[in-house]
Amino acid sequence: MAERRQDLFGRLADMSEDAIQRLSEAPGADRALQALKGLGDKVDELQRRTRGFEEIEKRLTALEKKVDSLAKKPSRRASSSRTRTRRSGSTAKKI
Repeated sequence: MAERRQDLFGRLADMSEDAIQRLSEAPGADRALQALKGLGDKVDELQRRTRGFEEIEKRLTALEKKVDSLAKKPSRRASSSRTRTRRSGSTAKKI
């Protein structure tokens, strides 16, 4: 059984080598190969860029939590500015 399995794997390997050989001889194969290599380079570049997004996302989450906590606390400035009254000599135009 093991010998039969080895024979099967050997035949599959030979067939794949033949298929690769025929593909390399096909017209336009060079351009297709170059496009595939370029695609790999572009995928690598995208992976490098997206690694930075994880850190930015963590920082953004922390900042959102800080903003939420600040929004829940009433600040003294906001309450003091609300209690101010307008002066009688305001610069607003009267009609």
